[in-house]
Amino acid sequence: MKKMRILSGGLLALGATCSALAAPPASIGKGEGQLNIIAWAGYIERGETDKAYDWVTGFEKQTGCKVNAKSAATSDEMVSLMKAGGYDLVTASGDASLRLIASKLVQEINPALVPSWKNVDARLQNANWHTVDGKHYGVPYQWGPNVLMYNTTVFKKPPTSWSVVFDAQNLPDGKPNKGRIQAYDGAIYIADAALYLMSKKPELGIKDPYELNEAQYAAVMELLRGQKTLAHRYWHDATVQMNDFKNEGVVASGSWGYQVNALKGEKKPIASTIPKEGVTGWADTTMLHASAKNTNCAYLWMEHSLSDKLQAPLAEWFGANPAVPAACKAKAPGGSNFCKDNGFERFTQVKFWKTPEAKCSTQGTCVPYSKWALDYIAIMGGR
Repeated sequence: MKKMRILSGGLLALGATCSALAAPPASIGKGEGQLNIIAWAGYIERGETDKAYDWVTGFEKQTGCKVNAKSAATSDEMVSLMKAGGYDLVTASGDASLRLIASKLVQEINPALVPSWKNVDARLQNANWHTVDGKHYGVPYQWGPNVLMYNTTVFKKPPTSWSVVFDAQNLPDGKPNKGRIQAYDGAIYIADAALYLMSKKPELGIKDPYELNEAQYAAVMELLRGQKTLAHRYWHDATVQMNDFKNEGVVASGSWGYQVNALKGEKKPIASTIPKEGVTGWADTTMLHASAKNTNCAYLWMEHSLSDKLQAPLAEWFGANPAVPAACKAKAPGGSNFCKDNGFERFTQVKFWKTPEAKCSTQGTCVPYSKWALDYIAIMGGR
C-alpha cells in the first residue's frame, strides 16, 4: 500500500490506495428530505430566472429531497466552502477536484448506485480529474470552453487571437483596449496566459499550460502584469461581468457560454469565439462530501443529473455540453442545437482545467498551484 505524500505545492497526492477514505455505500435508501449543493451560478435552476428552465422542481416532487443551492464564483471558493462543511455535493471543476480528493473532503462514489452511469460520455467516465487508481470520486456533470466573449459593435468580425485581452493595442473601432477588457479572478487563469504564449512565444517550450517551469512561469507572470494595466476588472461574478459589458464599456474578455447566452437573450450585441491559440476549459464533476448528511438524496440527484431532463436544458441554458452524448438529441426549451452551438465536437481542442503540481509529466519539475495562487493575488492587487 502506498502512503499519501505531501507535494511542495502543499497538496496531498493520492497513492495507489488510501485506506483513510471510506468505502462507498453498497445501497441507498429513502431520501433524507433535503440536499445541500455548492454549484456554479446557473447550474441549479428551478425556473426562478426563466420558467422554461427548471430541473429542480420535478426532482424535489419525485424524491422529497428539497434542494438548497449555494453559488460559488471560483474553484478556490468551492474548496473553502467544502472545508467549512455543511454541504452534500459540489459541482467541482478540474482545478479543484483532485485537491478535494487529496484533502479527503470528498468520498469515493459507487457508480453501480447511479444506473445512468453507463450513458456517460466515454471521454469523461475515467477522466483523471475525478478518477484515482480506478476509483471514482464523482459523476461527470457538464463541460465547456472558456470562450472569448466580445461586443459585435466593436468587432464586426470575430477577434482571431487572445492578444486583444493580453497585449496593449487599438481595437477595430480605433480606440485602445485599455480599460475595456477583463481577466478572470482566479489563479487558474494563469493557464490562459500560458496558452497564449504557447503560440506567441514557442521558444519558451510550453507544452502544457498547467505545467510551467520557472522560466516559462516568469514569462507568463510578465504578460499578466502587463495585462493588469489594461484590465477594467478581474471578474468572478457572472452577473457583474454581464453588467460591465452592458454598462461599463467592456468589449472583450474570457467568459463562459452562460454569460454569452444570457446577454444574447437580452438582445445585446454579444458573441463569442474560440481564437486561433485555442482555449482552456472546464469539465465539472458532481462530488460527494466526505461528511455528507444526506447521502441518499445525493445519490438520487447524481442519477437525476444524468437524465435528459437536466442535461439538455442545462447545456442550452449554460452554453455547455452534456456529459451524456445521447442528450444532444433531446429537446431543450429553446429548441436550439446546443451540442453543435457549444462545440461538443471540439473536446480535443480544450485544455481542461487541472491543478498545477510540482511534479509534472512534461518536464519533471514545475511551479505548483500554491505559488500560482499567491502570485496571482499579488498581480490583481497591483503589488
